[in-house]
Amino acid sequence: MWQLAIISFVLCLVPSYQQFPRLCATREVLRTKECCPSWGGDGSPCGATSGRGSCEDVEVPDRPHGPQYPFSGLDDREKWPLVFFNRTCQCAGNFMGFNCADCKFGYFGVDCNERRESVRRNILHLSRAEKTRFVSYLNLVKQTVSRDYVVVTGTYQEMENGSNPMFADVSAYDVFVWMHYYVSRNALLGGPGNVWTDVDFAHWAPGFLPWHRVYLLHWEHEIRKLTGDMSFTIPYWDWRDAQGCDVCTDELMGDRSPHDPSLLSPGSVFSSWTVLCSRAEDYSNRGVLCNAEEEGPLRRNPGNHNRNVVERIPTSAEVEFALSLTDYDTGAMDRSANMSFRNTLEGFGDSQTGIGNSPRMGLHAALHVFMNGSMSSVQGSANDPIFLLHHAFVDSIYEQWLRRYRPSPSDFPDSDAPIGHNGDAHMVPFLPLHRHRDFFISSKDLGYEYSYLLDYNQRLAESMGPYLEVLQDVWPWLLVAGVCGGILAVSIAAAVLTAKRRYGGPSWLSVRKWRNVFALPERELLIRGSEEAKHHNYQTAI
Repeated sequence: MWQLAIISFVLCLVPSYQQFPRLCATREVLRTKECCPSWGGDGSPCGATSGRGSCEDVEVPDRPHGPQYPFSGLDDREKWPLVFFNRTCQCAGNFMGFNCADCKFGYFGVDCNERRESVRRNILHLSRAEKTRFVSYLNLVKQTVSRDYVVVTGTYQEMENGSNPMFADVSAYDVFVWMHYYVSRNALLGGPGNVWTDVDFAHWAPGFLPWHRVYLLHWEHEIRKLTGDMSFTIPYWDWRDAQGCDVCTDELMGDRSPHDPSLLSPGSVFSSWTVLCSRAEDYSNRGVLCNAEEEGPLRRNPGNHNRNVVERIPTSAEVEFALSLTDYDTGAMDRSANMSFRNTLEGFGDSQTGIGNSPRMGLHAALHVFMNGSMSSVQGSANDPIFLLHHAFVDSIYEQWLRRYRPSPSDFPDSDAPIGHNGDAHMVPFLPLHRHRDFFISSKDLGYEYSYLLDYNQRLAESMGPYLEVLQDVWPWLLVAGVCGGILAVSIAAAVLTAKRRYGGPSWLSVRKWRNVFALPERELLIRGSEEAKHHNYQTAI
């Protein structure tokens, strides 16, 4: 309890560097379109006095995008972030953040000059204490209202071009839920039901993998700052060949409720979680954005999904097939792309043939459907914390492909991708700004690694962790049991010798007598003949 109290105190002190910064959500900032907050270290915008960064014009490349979205000037996400801000902090060196107060991924320290590599580990290989800590962090962040950033609940037009700011307070966890909703929502064309559905600034196109990589990095970064635990990493769930949801236990992500199979067990902390931004159809029908209000409990019913769409959890062979595809993306670079690594891993290319627009979903998308609940809606899927474990593993497959084929960042498509997915496009809705091609690089260059991609000895040491923890817990008892057993054996032997000396070796101590008692009759064969034995053979029985 005292540990949670300390963490809660830290939450009140540590600033956050995410989207939308509260300091940039005022009428004055929205009207001037300049989001360049001061760095607390020297009081200057973007820490300019200390050389951390400067306030600069946002440059948005004017490269053509694909035909999937035929509009211009209707959606706030177009040419991000120009609708909201045309000047932001551009940070120097290893500094990062909307006011350059933070460090780039992989760097630590006051001056951001300490380079460290973190390791994301298999959640099933974590020790009991590490599992408890992970669940506690998730729940703490879910229950803690963010002091430093807010989320958008209305369009810029509804805000009267910034004169009437429309933002809402949410928890630190739910900011990321909102981000995933906002980037994937339908485009509002004006009025109830008037939406464009064939648009997504983080899915169905080349930016899918870089965008989710940045999303996880920011989420991981946020947890470290909020808890003060700079060693924290997001664990991954290696779901290949799994027969069911083996992380769906009360020790981890929550078992199934015995009263309602679509809800979580009361024994899990996640059973009390509520979701937001999960009613995509309702928002479209009303022509509005999610208002960030609670919308009921977290739902999950793994395995009870539509098997015409997804047969089962993906296999190792299907992952290996995706990795065998040499082209990152192809053709129109959308869900129709054939023999595209990105489209096949995302789940819209057939996981056995690579043909796009597959009627059956595979790999990444298949796992979402299999969960059959909050995870199964694109816009609301981040409500389920399994989202993090799942996407960490998807990111590790992306990492394998990058290491196998070693593409250059310049190989990322620079034009004609669906809107928001060209290589130099800024990722929606991140502040600080990030470009897709900058994350078309190895995770090692971003300061992290996956445990199952380490060498053999390192993998062995990592996977032995839980067993060593159990051994550490029980070895004192084993030692006591061994000592007691030894004392008992010595006592019995001493008692037998004493009795033999006292009674001169009576007949009941005769070895020969006991041998005769336990001897089997000679006609009782120890090895059956072949005719009799075949009825007890495993293969015969099977």
